[in-house]
Amino acid sequence: MSRMPARALAIARPIILGLTILNLLYAASIICLFCASFFIEGWPSKPLGFDLATMHPQASLGLRAIMVIGVVGAAIVHTVLRRLLAIVDSVRGGDAFILSNAQRLNAIAWSVLAIELLRLAVLAISGAASIPGRMDGLSPTPWLAMLLLFVLSGVFAHGARMRTDLEGTV
Repeated sequence: MSRMPARALAIARPIILGLTILNLLYAASIICLFCASFFIEGWPSKPLGFDLATMHPQASLGLRAIMVIGVVGAAIVHTVLRRLLAIVDSVRGGDAFILSNAQRLNAIAWSVLAIELLRLAVLAISGAASIPGRMDGLSPTPWLAMLLLFVLSGVFAHGARMRTDLEGTV
């Protein structure tokens, strides 16, 4: 293995671990905000500084729904990071083309799809509840990333089968 991929793999592990910690803090923050929203008098108008609930009666319900979606999204990201860490560890160990990596990539692809569907749900909720702010509509990037992950999953599965066949013939 050349120096650059080996260095990238060495750096990837602590970065993924750091992202996992940040993701857990993100989820904990959203859960705290969600719980606090039931106890703060005048929520969401007081914390926001303007009377959003009077302007848009469904805004508080929409904001709470978006917080729940955020926690679900953080749980999905957590599973993606754990699978990615397992892939990095197996590649560092010299076993990239194994069936479990193909399965992990496939699961990550499905997770990317789920995250994108959650993002579309947030768009729909914010539109229905008339929550001010702007979120971009459809972007091809996550959809292309998802397709790439499905293709890579197939490549890894094929590589694992070839490796097994090769080991059986030797």
